[in-house]
Amino acid sequence: MVGLIFTAIVAIAAVVYVFYNFFKIKALDEGTEEMVEKASIIRSGARTFIGTEYIRIGIVVAAVAALISCFIERTAGITFMIGSLVSSAACVLGMEDSTYANVRTANRARETKSLSQTLQVALLGGSVPGLSVPAFLLIGFVVIWIVYGGPKFDSPGSGIFATLGNINASAMRFTTFSLGASIVAMFSRVAGGNYTKAADISSDIVGKNRYGLEEDDARIPNVIADFIGDNVNDIAGNCSDLLESTGAATIAASLIGHTMHSNAVSKGLSGITDKLYSAVTLYPILVLAGGLLSCLIGLILVIQVRKNRKDPSSEINLITYVSAGLTVVSSLVISLIVFDNMPLYDEFIAGCFSPWITTVLGIGCGVAVGLITEYYTSTKYKPTRSLSEIAKEGEAFEVTLGDSLGFRSVLLPVAFIVVTIFFSEKIAGDYGVAMAALGMLSFVGATVTIDAFGPIADNAGGLAEACGLGEDIRKITDELDSVGNMTAAIGKGFAISSAALATVSLIKSFIGTYTPAGQPLVLNLASGDTIAGALFGAALVCFFSAILAKNTIEAAAIMADKGDAMLRKTLKDGTPPDYNLCIREATKQALKRMVSPSLIALIVPAIAGLIFGVNFIGGTLAGATFIAVCLAIFFGNSGGAFDNAKKYIEQGLLKGVSKLIDEEAYKAIHKVVVACDTIGDTRKDVIGVALDIFIKIMSTVAITLVPLFMAFSLFG
Repeated sequence: MVGLIFTAIVAIAAVVYVFYNFFKIKALDEGTEEMVEKASIIRSGARTFIGTEYIRIGIVVAAVAALISCFIERTAGITFMIGSLVSSAACVLGMEDSTYANVRTANRARETKSLSQTLQVALLGGSVPGLSVPAFLLIGFVVIWIVYGGPKFDSPGSGIFATLGNINASAMRFTTFSLGASIVAMFSRVAGGNYTKAADISSDIVGKNRYGLEEDDARIPNVIADFIGDNVNDIAGNCSDLLESTGAATIAASLIGHTMHSNAVSKGLSGITDKLYSAVTLYPILVLAGGLLSCLIGLILVIQVRKNRKDPSSEINLITYVSAGLTVVSSLVISLIVFDNMPLYDEFIAGCFSPWITTVLGIGCGVAVGLITEYYTSTKYKPTRSLSEIAKEGEAFEVTLGDSLGFRSVLLPVAFIVVTIFFSEKIAGDYGVAMAALGMLSFVGATVTIDAFGPIADNAGGLAEACGLGEDIRKITDELDSVGNMTAAIGKGFAISSAALATVSLIKSFIGTYTPAGQPLVLNLASGDTIAGALFGAALVCFFSAILAKNTIEAAAIMADKGDAMLRKTLKDGTPPDYNLCIREATKQALKRMVSPSLIALIVPAIAGLIFGVNFIGGTLAGATFIAVCLAIFFGNSGGAFDNAKKYIEQGLLKGVSKLIDEEAYKAIHKVVVACDTIGDTRKDVIGVALDIFIKIMSTVAITLVPLFMAFSLFG
């Protein structure tokens, strides 16, 4: 009970700070009349999109909740809806905040000409979605814990198929809570990714390639839709993505704790009590609460306490280091308190330090993957600069080198993930792998804050350009935007690597759900049905990626044609662009194309499991995870490198092709990098970010439906 009270206090304190910052942002001045007008259009368009999107998501959520309550566990449908509501709340609040913060960041630069004060406003805006993610997630856990009690070792189900056995109602409530968050994340990422990249790609094609205009020229009708996309995908979609990842990792740890306890009881080990079961299932939530408290301290230090912020990168690094460092300390204290003077499982080879060590391994892995991502995508380092230099040779060279860069960037992150999995399992068994995944996400409040800072700065720079605020203002916002591009790439690396660890834990949970107590968790790769499932899972990832790419480029082509027709009139006779027409078209295309790819992750595991059984599904999850992790890293890093190579040239940093030195050379090279950035947009912001959700939601669906697979599979 003490741990639950601590979790509730930390979560409530974070929510209070979130709303304090939200209203502080709203109280700031928006700027000139034109800035107010364009910010209002962005806000209205984002609200319209989110409102329409959530009506459709709500229908799916209600239908799935009814099925879960009827067939699996009566109360689990309610917890499924709680998970979807928690995720939705973080999305909506984060998006709403960003539509206020972007214009106020631009105006703070206009009023003060101060990089330090402008940075403060952008970070203030980023802290709202950042802290909302873990705070709302913890509130959801606390509500379920209070209403239904914590995880119980013996908790029979009450749905129609409860008599099938293997349905632990307590575990099912937490699993379906995670599944509810996963469904919202999938729809948000697919729809938001289509919206923002269709608008972004069409804006670049029409403005830059066809008419040679600046990126955020207000005469391009698609520009405002592009601004809106940053809010509905890079903010709202990212909130749902990382909330779902954190929830899945937490639930996986608790479920593996349940399996570990079952095995210990079946072996008759002495000292294995219900108290230990409560400790091992509560520990992940307490680690997350400690991480949230650490993030609060780190953000308050940088945003409220520090005054002279000369270097944006240093301030962002300080947030990360303080939050991660304090999380290491807090998780150690929690481990010592929770597992003190208690007989432990055989798998905990370092005693009560075992869960903490694996948590630290996860934190270290996350930081390492972030640094590797920065190396391959930042203009400070050779890979992206080489990509800029070879643009002189044309698109074929640029794309080929970009692909090489992306594939090269896969090995080291995967190596760190492999080492983390290997040693975590040696130190604390399957539970250690799950805690490593959670360790990586334990300071997610800082991660999302830094990630959200990027699109806020990007939008601020776009508004400064669109409203003609001048080169001195744009210089400030461009510096923040440049740092934001780096943090966005690092955030994607974090999301992908944490998804890999979380999915491995979910697969272990899936196998543990149908494995008899006392038996080792085994997925037989020599079995034909397992191998068949693995091949199917790998192909499914490719099919899913293809649908996303096709949908995005088709929507972009439609928007480009509409924007081109309006821009011709604007350039000819000064007719004002109809921003709302492009906004409506982007919304229409995104919502029309979001359902089919999202349902693949829900329906395919269910159908395949009912036909081929649990071994086939185990193989499907493994095969999908192996290829999805590698492809997500490839897509994220190659896309980020294409984007930053373009910015490197646009800033006149490539020797011999400055706008002022050689206008013709600049135009030719610029056309190449814009085309490749268009390729990268779909990779990093549509496919890459959706793959991690795809593999986690399939795993969660499989865990939920295991009893049905065991009882009714046709060939399994």
